[in-house]
Amino acid sequence: MKKVIGVIASDIELKERIEELYPEDVSKGNILIDILNVEILEDQGKILVEKGAQAIIGRSGGYKLILETVNVPVIPLNMKQIDILRAIKIASTYSKEIVLILGYDEINFNYDEWKCILNISITEDWFKSKFDIRNKIIKYIDKKDDIVIVGSGIACSFARQYGMDSVFINASDDSIKEAINYSKKLLDTLDEEKLDNEILRNILDGIQDGIIAIDNKGHITLYNESANKILKKHKHEVFNEHILDMFPNMDWLVECLHTKKDSKRKIRYINNFVVNTRATLVKVDGYIYGVLGIIQDITNLQKLERKIRFDLNKKGLYAKYTFKDYIFKDKKSKEFINEAKKIGITDYTILLYGESGSGKEVLAQSIHNISKRKDKPFVAINCATISESLLESELFGYEEGAFTGARKGGKPGLFELAHEGTLFLDEINSLPLNLQTKLLRVIEERQIMRIGSDRIIPLDIRIIAATNETLRDKIKTSTFRADLFYRLSSLEINIPPLRERKEDIILLFNEFVKDILNNEDMNNIGVIESDFNLNNDEICKLQRYNWPGNVRELKNVAQKYVITGKIKLDENEVTECIDYDDKIDITNTNTNINTNININLKEINDYVEEKVIQMLINQGLSKTEIAKILGISRTALWKKCNKIT
Repeated sequence: MKKVIGVIASDIELKERIEELYPEDVSKGNILIDILNVEILEDQGKILVEKGAQAIIGRSGGYKLILETVNVPVIPLNMKQIDILRAIKIASTYSKEIVLILGYDEINFNYDEWKCILNISITEDWFKSKFDIRNKIIKYIDKKDDIVIVGSGIACSFARQYGMDSVFINASDDSIKEAINYSKKLLDTLDEEKLDNEILRNILDGIQDGIIAIDNKGHITLYNESANKILKKHKHEVFNEHILDMFPNMDWLVECLHTKKDSKRKIRYINNFVVNTRATLVKVDGYIYGVLGIIQDITNLQKLERKIRFDLNKKGLYAKYTFKDYIFKDKKSKEFINEAKKIGITDYTILLYGESGSGKEVLAQSIHNISKRKDKPFVAINCATISESLLESELFGYEEGAFTGARKGGKPGLFELAHEGTLFLDEINSLPLNLQTKLLRVIEERQIMRIGSDRIIPLDIRIIAATNETLRDKIKTSTFRADLFYRLSSLEINIPPLRERKEDIILLFNEFVKDILNNEDMNNIGVIESDFNLNNDEICKLQRYNWPGNVRELKNVAQKYVITGKIKLDENEVTECIDYDDKIDITNTNTNINTNININLKEINDYVEEKVIQMLINQGLSKTEIAKILGISRTALWKKCNKIT
């Protein structure tokens, strides 16, 4: 699109200089130049707009006059101090009294700062508005033969009319380039804004919700097609009109403006529509510019919800978590997440190890969302929460009449729902032995048969299993099939418990508290403010705790903290704050001890722990008994046993 800049030059010299600086733009008609004419000055801007100018550059007083007569941007050709000094120097050659006529808002110029350098005496006369310029010239008409006027283009034009000598304060090349280049950038920006506004208009008109905005005086500034359908008035009828003049029952928008608070969702009746409404203040840098109102037609909302539920039921559950949802700082967290990302892009079966509450399903969903199956179903089931009698029908489905109470038409199992996607089997360690056999067959054959059916259904699924127990121990006790274990564990990921990721604890806790505070349901319930800060005692308490419930327990503690302002923990799970990671140099200059010896206390402690635990196991004690003897939780003992095996 062609961009045209109009210039009102104060004299022929300025016109020629612009032509010299921008010959190509002038020849192509991208820059139009008219010479200042005080007789028709107020119309000169309109004339340039009629010629196609999309922005106009004017000098000093001319800029002021043009600004009020056109509806395109007007850019001043700014006067600089060096330009004034140059004009005064030229005026001094007339050997007459110099009268400098300037506008108060044209430039900040103090001749007293320069007179010792120029050694020239001048009279300063300042005007407040464009209407004062002629009067300022007329007051010197009796002395016209003894003075020379120095000023802007309009002041010099009036001086010439009354037979006075004058020197125009000409613009430097830098000032000209600055004004032209600014105008070009401004027109580029306006073009982009027009495009953005058109895109925004199309977006708003395509939204099902009615959207209406008012400015801080209550006048309508935004109104989309859906609002038109609900409110029964066209855009051209309501634009710039006061909201209550058009829609008296929409005082809730004005109330939001007066109270300076957002309006929460509320069911209202408007024009025989049952609608859900809410209003949000439009703020920029703390200043309220208006209110944005949203009107949802509940009937359409219910239809949309039914459709979404139907679609989700057809394709299985949606995996909402991704690796971007992981908040971590600890090195161990970074290691297992990086490992999971590498494994996730494959299509292999995965076995996740982790204590309860450590985030196994979040990790499974994240893996699904970076795999080639990310646009397909993600179906999850916790094998420990469903009774053995129901678990088989949930996993494999059943045909009509397969058993008493079977649904008419039968029911697809979770394997079928996960077709082409991912099936997540949480707490696989709780799966009964008879179902382990069937699961092994499904993994090997990639096909199932519903209960009560003789038809084979082929499957294309990825399986991610998770366990909170060591499956090798269960194999030893014959409660888990070894062949199933080896099929599931082609790729394994260990999720460290939260107590081993110390650097994540405070980071996660703060994030949970912020999320809870942002929940509208927590308004006026909690005692914690959004700018909360944990003190040193609270930080130490959180880091010393063993977190047997891991991230899930941390989130529960954060919820209690928001409501009560206190961190409540089980004192039996609190350990001392001891850092075993640093090696200690034992140095004594008064003895013959070798000062080059490094002793790692952590390795020594781990070695002793392993030997004690192994000795107690060999004596036939149960894990509960061993944990009680050692004074640690059963979960902590389970982790230490893992290291031994």
